Amino acid sequence: MRHAVAPAENVENNSFAVTSLLKICTHCERLSKKDLGVRIPRPLGNGPSRFIPEKEILKVSKVDTRTQSIFEDAFAALGRLDNISLVMGFHPQYLESFLRTQHYLLQMDGPLSLHYRHYIGIMAAARHQCSYLVNLHVNDFLQVGGDPKWLDGLNEAPQKLQQLGELNKILAHRPWLLTKEHIEHLLKAEEHSWSLAELIHAVVLLTHYHSLASFTFGCGITPEIHCDGGHTFRPPSVSQYCVCDIANGNGHANHHDDPLGNQEMCGEVEVLMERMKQLQECR
Repeated sequence: MRHAVAPAENVENNSFAVTSLLKICTHCERLSKKDLGVRIPRPLGNGPSRFIPEKEILKVSKVDTRTQSIFEDAFAALGRLDNISLVMGFHPQYLESFLRTQHYLLQMDGPLSLHYRHYIGIMAAARHQCSYLVNLHVNDFLQVGGDPKWLDGLNEAPQKLQQLGELNKILAHRPWLLTKEHIEHLLKAEEHSWSLAELIHAVVLLTHYHSLASFTFGCGITPEIHCDGGHTFRPPSVSQYCVCDIANGNGHANHHDDPLGNQEMCGEVEVLMERMKQLQECR
């Protein structure tokens, strides 16, 4: 007759079986026993930027007292410190102006409501397919009371915002084609018309986020761990490293296991840097 195994023994036996089959570090093994059933997110990237080593960014924030003070003020005001600000910390004077501009555009009194401002930011970032900025402002849009249905597409937004789509497209890709007729059409759209103050605010927001999308791509900004694409729930690795080691840069993940394609991207950057160096030497 077989003896029944207590639930606690089952948990212990299962945990031992998994540990023996897969390489798990002691810390992760302890967490798996303590918080059984809880999925713990692990960062996919190695810092705020794919191009700049994380230790260099941390060094700047520790050594430069002005940068550290700006970081503290930004965190106190917004409740977060995004990766754009961390990378921009290499230039504290520019970062200070940037954060002040963001504050005026998104939070200070103005003709546009707060959820309109964030939605226009989403529209501008989406034009360049910048998922980082889109996700960032989707969260802000919902926090200030924005309608989730608007996120299903521009056709779900109010007609007034839909009319801004053509202007958004022109400013993003061919701004030299903008004419006074485009502005007049928005100002004289009868019941869905924009006031001049509203339109100026909207245009500044559009151009601001078009340029910020370029900065995000150019600096290889990675999503924060709580955002889409910033974390993973992958199981432990069958290689000699635990997944937490790979995620923290202590090991080398296989190319097929790297959803961001960091190895391939780093290779492209090295080739580009070498080409730029050759051009500089020729000059």
